[in-house]
Amino acid sequence: MKPVLRVAALLYPLILLCATPPTTVHAATLPAPREPHSLAAQIDAIIDQPRYAAADWGIAVVSLDSGRTVYGHRSGKLFEPASTAKLFTAALTLDTLDPQARIPTRLLSAAPIRHGTLAGPLLLYGMGDPTLGTPAANPGWADDLAAQLAARGIRVVRGDLVADTTYFSGPSLGNGWEASDLLGWFAAPACALTVHENTVALTLAPGRAAGRPVRLDFTPSVATPPLVGTLATAPAHTPDDINLYRLPGDTLLHAFGSIAVGTPARTYRLAIPDPARQAGEELRAAMRRHGIRLAGKLRVLAWPERDDALRTNARALAEVLSPPVSDILTQGLKRSQNLYLQNLLQLDGVSAKAAAANQPDAPSGFLSSEAWGLRALHALLERIGIAPSSVLMEEGSGLSRGDLVTPAAMAQLLQYIAAQPWSSMLRGMLPLAGVDGTLEWRMRDGPATDKVHAKTGSMTFVHSLAGYATTADGQRLAFVIMLNNYDRGEGEPGADRDIDAIVQLLAGWHGSD
Repeated sequence: MKPVLRVAALLYPLILLCATPPTTVHAATLPAPREPHSLAAQIDAIIDQPRYAAADWGIAVVSLDSGRTVYGHRSGKLFEPASTAKLFTAALTLDTLDPQARIPTRLLSAAPIRHGTLAGPLLLYGMGDPTLGTPAANPGWADDLAAQLAARGIRVVRGDLVADTTYFSGPSLGNGWEASDLLGWFAAPACALTVHENTVALTLAPGRAAGRPVRLDFTPSVATPPLVGTLATAPAHTPDDINLYRLPGDTLLHAFGSIAVGTPARTYRLAIPDPARQAGEELRAAMRRHGIRLAGKLRVLAWPERDDALRTNARALAEVLSPPVSDILTQGLKRSQNLYLQNLLQLDGVSAKAAAANQPDAPSGFLSSEAWGLRALHALLERIGIAPSSVLMEEGSGLSRGDLVTPAAMAQLLQYIAAQPWSSMLRGMLPLAGVDGTLEWRMRDGPATDKVHAKTGSMTFVHSLAGYATTADGQRLAFVIMLNNYDRGEGEPGADRDIDAIVQLLAGWHGSD
């Protein structure tokens, strides 16, 4: 683990299923030998540049119309996919869940209500909505729930307010997530009770003179963590030295170093280590605003703790709903939002566990919600005909370096998706080249503009892109491009430039070339 998480690391851009009949996707035929000036030769010229000598390329391009392989390079080898792995979770979600379903967050209690008093505990029960409290989805969720309580005539809650996140079982961090990432917004814990995407905004502003302390402001302020802040204001034109560190598993944030006087205020998004408590604090404040007094305390119920008695005979007193699952998935793919896809994988797992409850071959031991989701994913891949050894997934977002996929397997997945009734839905969820999402500023000029729907994937030393392209003569292609173990040299262009150049070649290609 890195001893200190530098702010630069926090800002590294991590660009990073209603059941249908089984579909078997067969591996495509081997590509034809390269011809001079052919599409294959042009792609070879890009990936054979000397600066990639120590790196590894894996590419699979398949025609959706004929099924033949248009281009392949080490397509049967395992690569780190980064966020292109989200395509597997997306396919599983659309194969498992109703796209129009909305995820509830509820206030539950089995206690009686007498003369305006709830004579027992109140349960804030999260069921996996990753969008709660975001600007586009229930920004006033806490006031909404509190208003519903007040409308029932409740003015006092005699028991505790319990923030319950046990709808998901297992750790809130995805399997294989690295400890050095856990302070960054992109590695926010994925749990059943989520708020503000489980992040808090930290704004740093230098003092008016050298030697003065730096001002640290958190938004929302109720999410201010325990803090040891020793950041100081340095003389003008001094290089900034901003260091943020939180011991994994702890809540105490250390902020130390310096910022030059006159430097504009800057804002960083940090992961919240205990989202359920954050949600409970926000609800408690909203209850006060609506004239509801909490006589008990706020406490958090998180796995592996259980208190089934709290939900026995409990009724819903208030409820807010998420946007449709399809909207959540769209935002997760367009923005490459790790939390959204990891929560969706766990929702898939909850569904798979319920479906297996009465099956004789159901696992008898404990499986986490994440593990149940991965079990469902492997069952889907088996139906498609993708070999288990070609897809090694540890979680649902692509953040783990233990996720390994062959380009050929991902191309098979794309072929499967293209044959499903929800194919056009998923294609529309993917970033569109030069238009939106993580591809808004890529391929803005050339044949790929507005013709390529694809999922990006980036981590340190990893660059990937996978999706669909329409060629100049109207042929439909599925493509997967993965570059691993590439360390960009000083003064060299980014690897995405060459990945985009390959996609531009595909979009401008005539099948007879």
